[in-house]
Amino acid sequence: MSAGATKRAVLRWSLPAISGVCFLALWALAKWWWNFPKFFLPYPWEVAEAGWAERARLFRAATSTMSGALIGFAAAALAGGLIGVLLASSRWMRVAFYPHVLIVQMFPIVVLAPLFVLWFRAGIHSVSAIAFVIGFFPVVANATQGLISTDRNMVDLFHSTGANFLQEFLWLRVPFAMPYYLVGLRISASLAMIGAVTGELFAGSASGGSGGLGFMVIIYHSQLRTAEVLATGFVACLCGFAFVGSVTWLNHVLLRRWHDSIERNDV
Repeated sequence: MSAGATKRAVLRWSLPAISGVCFLALWALAKWWWNFPKFFLPYPWEVAEAGWAERARLFRAATSTMSGALIGFAAAALAGGLIGVLLASSRWMRVAFYPHVLIVQMFPIVVLAPLFVLWFRAGIHSVSAIAFVIGFFPVVANATQGLISTDRNMVDLFHSTGANFLQEFLWLRVPFAMPYYLVGLRISASLAMIGAVTGELFAGSASGGSGGLGFMVIIYHSQLRTAEVLATGFVACLCGFAFVGSVTWLNHVLLRRWHDSIERNDV
């Protein structure tokens, strides 16, 4: 590894760590300066202690939430890609159906959640449906944009060689759209846990002896256990990083041999 690459690697890990320590220091200073009560704002180490004390319950809750997030994310990735292909196939398809895709994205979750509970019952099915709705639009938008942004000169070159529609689609448009699609997946992955936790707040269930992280937030908040609420939020963030990290790894595997974004070490 060259000296420049080593320096970039060190900075990539050290800068977030330094900024994180600064944030925690400011948090502790604000708590000490204004002497907030614990139920209003705990110290960072009190959040860590609460998370460790509740680690067994939070682990079970995180497992439940990640299951709903994974189902919703997988459905958004598949359906978003397929609908992106449909929308990219014709300008009139985009004119006819893209506004309806926007409606799905903008429809308030607080309106959809009771309907999902009615249709699917409270629990993982409704939570997954809410995660799907929240993560669906970025995949559709990016997949569509990638497919319709193929270099016109390359399209003409394929036509001049006698390539049919399927060959053009598989060997030109799909590879060209792949970076766009993966960006959509990364955005959707970052929203997956948000959607699942939000879904549990509105449509979650504690059947089976354990609810998800959203259910735990409701319990802790009702008891004014702010440290536990924040610990639950940080656990959700860790799960979200796992989702985004998985998509980032997939991005690297699929694009590392040919796309400039990997050569420039973009994250």
